[in-house]
Amino acid sequence: MRLSQETLAALPGDVARPGYDRAAVRGGVVHLGIGAFHRAHQAVVFESALEAGDLRWGITGVSLRSGGVRDQLAPQDGLYTLVTRDGDNEQLRVMGAVRDVLVAPEDPARVVDLLAAPDTHIVTLTITEKGYHLDPATGALRESDAEVAADIASLNAPRTAPGFLAAGLAKRRAAGLAPFTAISCDNVPHNGQRLRAAVLAIAQAHDPALAEWIAAQGAFPQTMIDRIVPATTPEDVARLETHLGVEDRGMVKTEPFTQWVIEDRFAGPRPDFAALGVQLTPRVEPWETAKLRMLNGAHSGIAYLGGLAGIETVDRFVALAAGRRFVEALWAEAETTLIVPPGLDIAAYRTELMARFANAALAHRTRQIAIDGSQKLPQRLLATIAARRAAGQDFARLALAVAAWMQWQSGVDESGITFVVDDPLAERTAAALAGAQDAAARVRRLLAIAEIFPPAMADDTIVTDELTRQLAGLENHGRGWWDIATETA
Repeated sequence: MRLSQETLAALPGDVARPGYDRAAVRGGVVHLGIGAFHRAHQAVVFESALEAGDLRWGITGVSLRSGGVRDQLAPQDGLYTLVTRDGDNEQLRVMGAVRDVLVAPEDPARVVDLLAAPDTHIVTLTITEKGYHLDPATGALRESDAEVAADIASLNAPRTAPGFLAAGLAKRRAAGLAPFTAISCDNVPHNGQRLRAAVLAIAQAHDPALAEWIAAQGAFPQTMIDRIVPATTPEDVARLETHLGVEDRGMVKTEPFTQWVIEDRFAGPRPDFAALGVQLTPRVEPWETAKLRMLNGAHSGIAYLGGLAGIETVDRFVALAAGRRFVEALWAEAETTLIVPPGLDIAAYRTELMARFANAALAHRTRQIAIDGSQKLPQRLLATIAARRAAGQDFARLALAVAAWMQWQSGVDESGITFVVDDPLAERTAAALAGAQDAAARVRRLLAIAEIFPPAMADDTIVTDELTRQLAGLENHGRGWWDIATETA
């Protein structure tokens, strides 16, 4: 038996469930990329708005690729359980905000109609860095990309997120409706600006007047989002079923901490975000940079060093003395590059981050974090290295993290076990490494991939030499190298 509207009343008493009339909820939100992160983060805010009595903010999810989430949630009437874990403590909350899930490739016209619906006021996106089809180094829309090129040629059946937004906005304009507010919730630097530029580029190719209208009246606020949401495992589903008495294939697990900072720029109606715990601010960039360089930068370093050493989860990595030293040393380098926003105490932030990393109940897998590294490196680590170099400062621990990513591209861990490098540029990195005889050659060839590394960095002998030193150490000594490096680098 599955979790559903019919089985909701029979759940145990310690499980929170929707207290509003789901049949009265309107679809004010369209979400592109309805994976676990959205269901554990932004959806919680809209759920709280519904609980507070504002029934305009139901969510229609859109998958841009597969029908996996639709197939999980459709038999459950859109219901799923949010499992919040902190050590031995666990809270269960059934979420009702998701009204429907569409699969864009199956019916792109229906998705465009949804975006153009009068009730739609907000479109949120969690499509991962690669979903924007941007050059990771420059942030420009990759117009040579086959899917982008298809949307530039025709918007009759969009294939990309910017294409769908442009098509939906075109239909709204034709109907005399105001634009929606498009809110990127991905770890993309200047995410609102870059999403806006991508949508405008596609709109301009079809109708300059449409692009002018979007530029003048649309809104693409910058955001910073923060919550650790590990992948759900079959063991998680089985454990929850034992407690609920019904199966929930759409469950998500997360930590107690959550943060959403949004630039105060909207094109139309919105929930009372401030009352719902969202921070509205005129400038998101300092918050965004702090999160990318501290939390996400450390996560990437942990993913590749830990993954190569056979350390499966983040908490196990920071439980090691050398692992904790590495994270603290990387933060010491990164924090000097920040413009600290008012209200952020860096020392307290570091303490809180370490406690979140050490939360064993999350079982946050290093290999999950390692996915799509070529899209993440520029904002998480390379920008921090560039800032340290500009200030004449060393960057040994940051270089160790990048060198670990370079070693990861070999597809073999320290025990000789092979794995698939899950990355859109995996073929490029494999071709770059083919035939390279030593660490210096491997570093030079990877640095030559301009989609990842800025040319100035590739030409910087200090950077090249430090990366070569760190990569050679990892290749020759494995985990033994980073044990030493975190003490002496």
